[in-house]
Amino acid sequence: MQFPESWLREYCNPDLTTQQLADLLTMSGMEVEELQPVAPPFTGIVVAEILTAEQHPNADRLRVCTVDAGPHSKDGPLQIVCGAPNARAGIKIPLATVGAELPPGEDGKPFKIGKGKLRGVESQGMLCSARELKLSEDHGGLLELPLDAPVGQDIRAFLNLDDTLFTLKLTPNLGHALSVYGVAREVAALTGAPLKTLPTAPVVPTLDDTLSITVEAPDLCGRFSGRIVRGIDTKAKTPAWMVDRLARCGQRSVSALVDISNYVMFETGQPTHIFDLDKIHGGLTVRWGREGETLKLLNGNTITVDAQVGVIADTQAVESLAGIMGGDATSVGDDTTNVYVEAAFWWPDAVAGRSRRYNFSTDAGHRYERGVDPAHTVERIERITTLIQQICGGEATACGPVTDAIVNLPAKKPVALRVARAAKVIGMPVTQAQCSEVLTRLGLSFTESDGVLTVTPPSWRFDIEIEEDLIEEVIRVIGFDQLPLTAPVAPVTARVRPEAQRGSYALRRSVAALDYQETINFSFVEERWETELAGNTHPIRLLNPIAAPLSVMRSSLIGSLVQVLRHNLTRRAPRVRVFELGRVFQRDASVQTSEQSVVGIDQPLRVAGLAWGAAEPVQWGVKERAVDFFDVKADVEALVAPRVARFVAAEHPAMHPGRCARVELDGVAIGFVGELHPRWRQAYELPAGQGAPVLFELDVPALLARDVPAYQAVPRQQAVTRDIAVIVGDTVGHDAVITSLLAAPTGGLLRSAKLFDVYRPAAGAAGFEPGERSLAIRLELLDDEAPLTDARSDEAVKAALDAVQRDLGARLRGA
Repeated sequence: MQFPESWLREYCNPDLTTQQLADLLTMSGMEVEELQPVAPPFTGIVVAEILTAEQHPNADRLRVCTVDAGPHSKDGPLQIVCGAPNARAGIKIPLATVGAELPPGEDGKPFKIGKGKLRGVESQGMLCSARELKLSEDHGGLLELPLDAPVGQDIRAFLNLDDTLFTLKLTPNLGHALSVYGVAREVAALTGAPLKTLPTAPVVPTLDDTLSITVEAPDLCGRFSGRIVRGIDTKAKTPAWMVDRLARCGQRSVSALVDISNYVMFETGQPTHIFDLDKIHGGLTVRWGREGETLKLLNGNTITVDAQVGVIADTQAVESLAGIMGGDATSVGDDTTNVYVEAAFWWPDAVAGRSRRYNFSTDAGHRYERGVDPAHTVERIERITTLIQQICGGEATACGPVTDAIVNLPAKKPVALRVARAAKVIGMPVTQAQCSEVLTRLGLSFTESDGVLTVTPPSWRFDIEIEEDLIEEVIRVIGFDQLPLTAPVAPVTARVRPEAQRGSYALRRSVAALDYQETINFSFVEERWETELAGNTHPIRLLNPIAAPLSVMRSSLIGSLVQVLRHNLTRRAPRVRVFELGRVFQRDASVQTSEQSVVGIDQPLRVAGLAWGAAEPVQWGVKERAVDFFDVKADVEALVAPRVARFVAAEHPAMHPGRCARVELDGVAIGFVGELHPRWRQAYELPAGQGAPVLFELDVPALLARDVPAYQAVPRQQAVTRDIAVIVGDTVGHDAVITSLLAAPTGGLLRSAKLFDVYRPAAGAAGFEPGERSLAIRLELLDDEAPLTDARSDEAVKAALDAVQRDLGARLRGA
């Protein structure tokens, strides 16, 4: 919320500087997000009047003006050459006298005015536009001031340009502070400075005219007030003081009636609406919408309402979206002469979220969602009527009595404040007298008993429901800066992580050490990603997505990484290696609600990575090549080390069927690694000639577990290596061969078996059948107790060969 300091001080003017006032508001829970001067620094600008404006003798677009600047033109009127199209006799404008300094330009230096000549005619100053004073972007001509502006007065004093704009960042529970008067009421409570009352003088009705109002939905509208005003002039000009205040609240001037409504909303926090009375058919009915009803709003949008949206309707159609925005059909215009002024109390739950259904928000809806004081709707009608008569009135203006339909007002339940409990929660001693004083300053009515104050929340406070709310008010007014520095009573003990587990940040550092860069993406993604890249045809949908495409929760991290790759490729990134560690969301009926879970939804942690482009950064010592499956497989092995992963050929919706593997640890699948499917490379417009992106996605808990280092003696004997070459069919995998060899009954002598060569013979080669290949494997033999003899080594090798022959039909090459 934005407002000028001068308006606030009209209602409460504590003896504090601007900065002290801002600090006080921030420390009381109303964070001052920004302090901004109304105008930049400049000097020597005064109010002046143009006496004459003659055509320049040597320029078609220039005029020679004589200007009265009061005390600043001692030797008679000043002669000033001006090129503004609206320079004419009789108007009052800002004048930069000789020696004046205009606001700093782009270079940060002020512009100083001196005497000069324009096309041979002397100019003794400069007439200014609003843009030249940096008051607005209007550069269509001179800034015209009111005709009663005192000639010679400093323009900063006349326009109150030494004012400051306060921008508050309010939390949702502070709906009572969404007005200048609401903030003033808080300042009065915090400082003890007197609070002036709002102008609420009633207007004497001169008509008996009323409009029939029917409230059919008490759960939508609790109170509806209004009155008829006839004979107004909607073409009347909004006073400059009101236009200026609205502008300093961030609201541009629209028309007199709209400006009056907005002014009262910023002043009191009560949104109101003004209907064109002659466009209303019959009376007004407040009800819930009906399926199929449509409404054209003031912003030009045509919406369809339903039974979940509140409306105001006449006998023919829906005329307004309750608590949010009026309809175009009954809007006031230049031809309007009779109006109906409405102020209502709409239940917050009945308004909350309705604007977002139609992708817009309004100041009125923002306030009604947080709660608007239902006790003063009639007073707000009186205030608006007074302003209408002052600004748009005339001899023909007349108003009817205020109709006030009270249907269902909030019942304020008493809340008990125990002084002893308050002291315990706050953490410092407080007395009953202190608590009483705070509640009195806040305008909260209460009764006292021994150590207990029972408070009845006022109509404007929707945030006081439990004892802790009152405790917060007590310390907020006393001052958070009064809290003592107290050491904690309980000992602070670090939670030691088991040695067999590492933290998620250690895992992040491990992935980053493998040359991957971390990314953080939304948990909600496009439904297409889920269907195509995760094979999830029934994703968890969002009820209120922040953008139409991001409509479902992700069950895989792969889609997000593919999108990151696309983003980088559009910016000509030559090499991309990214990863993300985050939660995914899957349906699981076994999950129950807890502090960290929602019923029916599993939220496991996953880590996923993507590599594309060159395997290594460009350098002279290594030949450039594209990253492949085995590069990323090695990265996965490094992440699970010292545990050893098993890679089993498998299929994944996002990955190439022949270049994808399931990653297993101790027989349990923990994820997948593989190339992105060519179909998705084409569908997501990834370059075809620079290698395929290679991805992995793994369960985080499996990677956090690690083996505790165990002591093992250094072998006292020398290992023996034997190389063998076995012939197997193409359908026999490497993993099966190695597993068979290591499982052979060698008495524990065979310690490792590693493939170091693959030979695929030409067709018809001797010793090979069609569809066979040769695998060269190095066997490592070791006996910790005694040296190995050739006989024992041969026996172990034979046992290994027999096992692979028995299990897989392999044979020794050359046998």
